[in-house]
Amino acid sequence: MSKIVEVAAGVIVDGDGRFLLGQRAPGTFYPGYWEFPGGKVEPGESPAQALVRELDEELGIRVRGLRPWLVREHHYEHARVRLHFFEVHLWDGVIDDRVHSALSWQQPDAPGVAPMLPANGPILKALRLPRSMGVTSAATFGTETQLALIDAALARGLKLIQVREPQMSRGELHDFVTSVCELARPRGALVLVNAQGRESPSGLADGVHLRAADLMTLKYRPDAPWVGASCHTRAELEHAARLGLDYAVLGSVQPTDSHPGEPGMGWAGFARLAAGLSIPVFAIGGLGAQDLAAARDAGAHGIAAIQRVWCPTPGVGAGASSSASGGDAATR
Repeated sequence: MSKIVEVAAGVIVDGDGRFLLGQRAPGTFYPGYWEFPGGKVEPGESPAQALVRELDEELGIRVRGLRPWLVREHHYEHARVRLHFFEVHLWDGVIDDRVHSALSWQQPDAPGVAPMLPANGPILKALRLPRSMGVTSAATFGTETQLALIDAALARGLKLIQVREPQMSRGELHDFVTSVCELARPRGALVLVNAQGRESPSGLADGVHLRAADLMTLKYRPDAPWVGASCHTRAELEHAARLGLDYAVLGSVQPTDSHPGEPGMGWAGFARLAAGLSIPVFAIGGLGAQDLAAARDAGAHGIAAIQRVWCPTPGVGAGASSSASGGDAATR
């Protein structure tokens, strides 16, 4: 088996949410293809150190803030590479291209350049994934109140909803998913349905979300545009990655009232379990918008929550019961 070449790649994001791509120059492998800036990890360097050096050499910028994100392997004709992707959110200097034929700032939902370097292509879908996920709990709030809270959260900018309603009958779930999609579609938000081991009306939505128990029985990815899963162990995370799921949700990070007596894994535990995966991982468990930066510093793509997505202000939300407080790990 050929030796793996370690490569660091930077997802450089500007204030408008755009990311930077460079076009490979003539005389290199895959000339004319577009890629994320970066380069080979030299002996004695960590991937993060290599990226800081490469971006200085290639673009003339000095990185001040980067976050670990995804790690993907790809077999080219000439090499087997392992790409360590980092999100670069702070840097000094003016970008001055020194190695590419061209540079282009792209929007995640509509990249306008092609072709992409094969190893970089799957990253584009991951970049379309929103940073915050709201998990529904109509049993806590009441159906009408939950729909009103969804409407308000969408107005605040929420773009990803997991419908998780294990108490609903198939017909009730069908009607509820229909109502959620009617609210979400005009605002460009994704809706995924947690099947809870049952046949799901996922055809109404954008995809499915799997329980950990159901995930571990699968040999192939479900046929849906978007597929994610709840995970609690490294083995579950690795199985989700092998299946090529679009994301995983990992928790509980903090203790929650929904699982009394269970300690949270904390950010160090989250970072250890989620490190080096090829798919984005959301953190869940007692989290709110104020935890997003800490989550991303620990390698999370973003956060998922129940109570604190729908009711960001304590005490807001008619019909909310005390059992829901902090109950952000209920995706099992």
